[in-house]
Amino acid sequence: MSTLFPNKKKVNGNGNNESANGPSSESANFPNILTNGNHQTYQSEGNETDSGTQQSLTTRRPTSPRQPQNAQTQHSSYIQRPSFGLIDFILLETLGTGTFGRVFLTKFKHTENYYAMKVLKKVEVVRLKQVEHINSEKSILSQVHHPFIVNLFCTFKDDKNLYMLLEYVIGGELFSHLRKAGRFTNDMTRFYAAEIVLAIEYLHSKDIIYRDLKPENLLLDSRGHVKITDFGFAKKVEDRTWTLCGTPEYLAPEIIQSKGHGKPVDWWALGILIFEMLAGYPPFFDDNPFGIYEKILAGKIQFPSHFDPNAKDLIKRLLTSDITKRLGNLRGGSEDVKKHKWFRGVDWQGLHDRRVTAPIVPPYQHPGDTGNFEKYPEPAEETGDLGRATSGADPYRHYFINF
Repeated sequence: MSTLFPNKKKVNGNGNNESANGPSSESANFPNILTNGNHQTYQSEGNETDSGTQQSLTTRRPTSPRQPQNAQTQHSSYIQRPSFGLIDFILLETLGTGTFGRVFLTKFKHTENYYAMKVLKKVEVVRLKQVEHINSEKSILSQVHHPFIVNLFCTFKDDKNLYMLLEYVIGGELFSHLRKAGRFTNDMTRFYAAEIVLAIEYLHSKDIIYRDLKPENLLLDSRGHVKITDFGFAKKVEDRTWTLCGTPEYLAPEIIQSKGHGKPVDWWALGILIFEMLAGYPPFFDDNPFGIYEKILAGKIQFPSHFDPNAKDLIKRLLTSDITKRLGNLRGGSEDVKKHKWFRGVDWQGLHDRRVTAPIVPPYQHPGDTGNFEKYPEPAEETGDLGRATSGADPYRHYFINF
């Protein structure tokens, strides 16, 4: 990442500005699941409250959480009623931090399998009005399965915390690899962009908009393929929604102008991402969010001279303020994007089946290696085993009935 952007920030509707490696008030952006979070996000959406009961933990001899299914399978890996519980996991190391808690590398006691455990503090989720986002993230991830989307295996809760058991994506975030390289080549960028196109196409087919595409939310698996993570801003929308949320550099004009937005915002964000991968920095930037918004609305893009002409053309077509003319939102939908000349020669089926060799294969020594992630100070409180007995007093249980 260019030094022009040492610390892109997240902002929330309550007016809190927080540094990338410090607290964030956005629920699912909190640790950028296994990331250090270098962009900052905006949101102004409140809660929807529920009523419910506490989930008990099992002490039965567990079976292991299912590992991700093969790429051709489109069934969710989510387990509604697991035969294992929190007590069957050991927290090993912090992978990401945020206001609500942490993401830990965790190991299943009865096997050699490693997972990512996202631990969220209920009191902070409620205080910062992120109940709806947290419940939405769980709901959406439990329903989707795609080779380029992180797998959620199951969730737990006790009187203090919410727990999301996710697959451990060992290669770290794409942002780190981009920062190390400075910028990606045209072929590298096309590979990652193509995998993201397939993921967006899949989500949109289910009327889900993602709304937080950026390098920090893209992880690389052991073979170097993309895994989109952090679904706190994702939402099922058949037409439009009016929530102000996202990362300033990636916001589409219709979000900034509160015109109501839908699926086209993800295609706009793809254009920003392609530019950032090719240049090492996003097309619209400023010292403060309002300056960024002004530049987005002005729509003037300065392309570096090394950009491939076809890539430049695709970016222009994606970064079109008029959504009726934005590629991806035309009559042909996602097919228009896939048929663009920049993607000429892409084996879309082979890519979906992960038969195409990735440009970066992350190094690792063993399945629990955390070398591709930044190091964080461990919490003062004891971690170790989960699922210890607690007081049972939970004033927030009704907010998370379906979690």
